Amino acid sequence: MARTTKTSLIKQVLIEHGYITAKTAWEQFGAERLGSIIFNLRERGMDIETQMQVDKDRYGNTIQFAKYIYRGEVDGTSKA
Repeated sequence: MARTTKTSLIKQVLIEHGYITAKTAWEQFGAERLGSIIFNLRERGMDIETQMQVDKDRYGNTIQFAKYIYRGEVDGTSKA
């Protein structure tokens, strides 16, 4: 039986929901290095845009975080 990787789970979320953030990746999959996973998915042919978002943390401080948006496949296939 093949092992399900965090990379394949993140890829599935991107395809099904269109985007992912580090908070979602951490809460759902325990993925701490989402930027690294996104880099690998891009290397494998996924077109993923990074949009910086602004919000407030629980203390009212302004924070920035990346929202990764799936735009399709660069070459029509994905190797992930």
